[in-house]
Amino acid sequence: MITPETRIRLAVPADEDALGELDRSTWSPLHAVQPAPEPPYRPFFDERHRPEDYLVAEDGTGVVVGYLRLVPATSLACNRHVRQIQGLAVAESVRGRGVARALLRAAMAEARRQGARRITLRVLGHNAPARALYASEGFAVEGVLPGEFFLDGAYVDDVLMGRSLTP
Repeated sequence: MITPETRIRLAVPADEDALGELDRSTWSPLHAVQPAPEPPYRPFFDERHRPEDYLVAEDGTGVVVGYLRLVPATSLACNRHVRQIQGLAVAESVRGRGVARALLRAAMAEARRQGARRITLRVLGHNAPARALYASEGFAVEGVLPGEFFLDGAYVDDVLMGRSLTP
């Protein structure tokens, strides 16, 4: 389980190198629709991927071991009440210790703090571990785009999941 020393916080610009390395080291066809990153690497933060959009998990020594990107689902005023998770990564060395669950719970708390009433995400159909984690935290399948992606020689569903943030 997650240790008491593990801390979840908002990212800061100084996290860029650590987050970029974590992003590259956790790349997998289980969750990625883009090819594996190759040098030269693009910056982790840019105008669409701002530090304030990321929650960071760090261990007791301050090493970044996970992140979650939380953003408005769209720029439309009519769904300003919805936040979307657009990325979750956990270092291999701490998998199975509750870091992803802690990040999800922190994201739901942060979304509520921002005034959101719903939170959504997309997950590849073949990513059974992630789907099970999301379901265990109250996310339900709200739609499936069958065969939406052609990855590694196979068609893969895009699964839309969401949950309410209100009691």
